Amino acid sequence: MRSEYTVTQVNAYIRNMFTQDFLLKSLTVKGEVSNCKYHSSGHIYFTLKDSGGAIACVMFRSDRERGGLKFQMKEGQQVKITGTIDVYERDGKYQLYAKKIEQDGEGALFEKFEQLKKKLSDAGMFSEFYKQPIPSYIKTLGVVTAPTGAAVRDIINVATRRNPHIQIILYPAIVQGDQAAESIVRGIETLAHTEADVIIVGRGGGSIEDLWAFNEEIVAQAIFDCPVPIISAVGHETDTTIADFVADKRAATPSQAAEFAVFEYNRFLQDLQDYAGTLKAGIDRNIGRYKLEEKRYTESLRHLSPMGRIRDRLLRTDQYRELLQNLMDRKVSKDRHRLEISIEKLKGLSPLDRLKAGYSYVSDDKGQNIRSIAGVKEGDELTVYVSDGQIRASVTGTSSTEFTDPED
Repeated sequence: MRSEYTVTQVNAYIRNMFTQDFLLKSLTVKGEVSNCKYHSSGHIYFTLKDSGGAIACVMFRSDRERGGLKFQMKEGQQVKITGTIDVYERDGKYQLYAKKIEQDGEGALFEKFEQLKKKLSDAGMFSEFYKQPIPSYIKTLGVVTAPTGAAVRDIINVATRRNPHIQIILYPAIVQGDQAAESIVRGIETLAHTEADVIIVGRGGGSIEDLWAFNEEIVAQAIFDCPVPIISAVGHETDTTIADFVADKRAATPSQAAEFAVFEYNRFLQDLQDYAGTLKAGIDRNIGRYKLEEKRYTESLRHLSPMGRIRDRLLRTDQYRELLQNLMDRKVSKDRHRLEISIEKLKGLSPLDRLKAGYSYVSDDKGQNIRSIAGVKEGDELTVYVSDGQIRASVTGTSSTEFTDPED
């Protein structure tokens, strides 16, 4: 009689078979992520597929927290999953229990890129503090790139067009493959000991694998340590490498790097003429200002010099002399006027004038004026003064007479 089994028994048997298979206990499977769901519990449920099939997968939160997944898993990513294939008895289906999930191909490189970027950023190698300025005017340009290809041609064409006198030192480096990073480092170190004023490090565009040498830590360290300013010019405008972050300046293309490094010679000559004109105008302004200051100082010195002070004193003395003369003239004129008035007044009291008017003046022998008959006696000698001389007389006698005022 044929044996009969329950579903649970069959599922348990199959699971036991999976458990005894050593290959299924630890294997790595590659594929594309599909139906990715982050559960609220912290578990991740998704499907891994390729062109020929698919398998259900799950990663438990505990495995994630132990570092089994270091990136945000998304639809369409190519991944490598290391884990165990086992049967989920309740549903009767097998699935891959992921212990570790890594990005495959470009995804893995991108993860490595992000890890190195964070490491160097934390170390301060991207800081603006350490970046050297690019000189405005250089004589010698160093270039680390492949000796053939569009990148070196673009750099040479642009550099010589901008300045026909520029000197270019090319280090023919390997820019792709296993030996590329060491070759680039040697190129940087070699050009650092030449007369190069600026170094361009770069290559043309390509995939992340093609450009990977410029994401190596030894290249980043060589750029950081280089005493000569470095312009990175790796790939196309959309490409970004670790070298771009460490370099003193990043150019989107090799042509732009040459434009950053080499000045335009004709523009330089025009700038020199402009600067010369500006300098001459400034000198002329300063000379004019200094002449005005010299004139002011000369005038000040003229006033402050001993001769200037003497001239001022002489001028002031003349002014005082003229003022004093005017005051004296006014004083004399005023006093003369007063004198004339006094003279006129005295004229009315003058004895001579009275004598001229017919009056006479009588005095005794002692010169005393005789005003009364009481002042003389008979026999006294008198002198009578008249308008034209003197009369000697002798008193022979006196008589009294009373005179009355005609107006009375």
